[in-house]
Formats: sequence, C-alpha cells, structure tokens
Amino acid sequence: MNPYSPVTEAELDRARRDPAFRQKLLQQSLETLLGSLQRRRQAPRSAGASDAQIREGVTLAVRLAELIQTPADPANRA
Repeated sequence: MNPYSPVTEAELDRARRDPAFRQKLLQQSLETLLGSLQRRRQAPRSAGASDAQIREGVTLAVRLAELIQTPADPANRA
C-alpha cells in the first residue's frame, strides 16, 4: 500500500459532491488505518503505540466502517 498522504481540500470538496468518490476515499482511509494499527500492534512494545492510541485507532476504524456502510444521502446534508 502507498504511504499515507493527507487528504487535500480538493478531494474533500469532491467527496462532498460525489458519493462514489466519498466511498472510495473512506475505504482507502480505513485500509490505511487498519494497516497502521496492524504494524503498531506487531511492533516491539517500546517502539509501538500505547494501548490508548490503539484503542483510539480501533474506535476510528469502526466509525469509518459505519460511514462506508451508510449510503450517502444528499437530503441529510447541511
């Protein structure tokens, strides 16, 4: 997988207008996060993330998965 690159403002703008692109962006973010969590979990304790950081990452992964499973509804946008 490619190294992490931050999401740009242009990508965020496109994601707001294009539900398919939004799903793709969410899926890529989830894959990146899960890969990072796996590497940190397997790293030696001194070099790895703290338990709190891993819990936070897992919580974020669950939220991303929920967003991916929920179809984008333009009617609910502010």
